[in-house]
Amino acid sequence: MDDMTVDTINRRARGLDRAFEILDFLRHRRQPMRPNEIAQHIGAPRSSVYELVNLLMRQGVLEYQGEDGRVFLGRKLYFLGTAYAEQFDLMRECDRLLTKITEETRETAQMCLLEGNKYTVALMREGIRPFRISSNIGEPVPIPWTASGRLLVSHMSDAEILDFIPKEDFRLPDGSRIDPAQFIAQVREAAEVGHFTFNSTIETFTHCFAVPVYQSDRTCVATLCLVTPKEDGLKNHAEYLKSLKAAAEDLSATLGFAGAERMERPRKRL
Repeated sequence: MDDMTVDTINRRARGLDRAFEILDFLRHRRQPMRPNEIAQHIGAPRSSVYELVNLLMRQGVLEYQGEDGRVFLGRKLYFLGTAYAEQFDLMRECDRLLTKITEETRETAQMCLLEGNKYTVALMREGIRPFRISSNIGEPVPIPWTASGRLLVSHMSDAEILDFIPKEDFRLPDGSRIDPAQFIAQVREAAEVGHFTFNSTIETFTHCFAVPVYQSDRTCVATLCLVTPKEDGLKNHAEYLKSLKAAAEDLSATLGFAGAERMERPRKRL
C-alpha cells in the first residue's frame, strides 16, 4: 500500500468520525442548527463541516429545517433505526415486555442502557394513568443520578467504576455531591439483591425501580425500569418489583443467561 493510499484512507476515516460527531451533536442538542454553529460547538473547521453536511443531506441523513439554513437529523435515520430494532432481539423482545409491564402496573416502563460513560433511556412505554411520567429517549444522563446506573456498572471493579464515570457526574443539579464510596457500596448491594430502587435524586416526586438484564456472560447489558409517583411506588413496591423481575428474567433468558449461578461480585474494593 503506497503513501497516497494510506493518506486517502486516513482522511476518509477522519471524515467519517467527524460525520458521526455531527450526528451525535444534533441528537444531543435536539434542535436544528446552522452548519457554522455546529462547527463552532464541536471545534471543527467550518469548511469540512459544510462539506460533510452537504454530503449527509444528499444521502437523506440530514434535512433542512426551516428557511434559515438550519439542518437536523433526516428521515433516513428513522428507517435505519426501524430496521435495526426489527433485527435486534433485545429491542424487539423488550418492546413486548415493556407493554406487559405497563399493563400490569399502569406506570411508565423503560429499557435503559449505557452509551459511552452515560446512562440513556433506549425504549419507553408511558403509563396509562392520567398523570404520566416520561423521559427523553436517547438523552445522556450521568450514571450516578440513576437507579439503573447502580446495576449497569456492577460488572466493573471499584477502580474501573471510578475511572469510567467522570468525576463531575457525581455532582447533582442542585450542587450537592454523591459520595463515590457510597455509590459503589450501592452498586455492590444492587448486584447482590438483583434490583435497585430509590426516590429520584433529580425529580423529588418520583420513585425509580431498576432490575438487571443479563447476557450469557453474566454482564448486565440493560435494565428494565419503572418511574412512578413516589407514594404509589412505595405503596406497591413489592408488586412492581415482581413484575419487573419476571420480565427481566424472560429477557435475560432470550439473551442466553441461564440465571442459575449466583453472580460473582468484583473483588477489588476501595
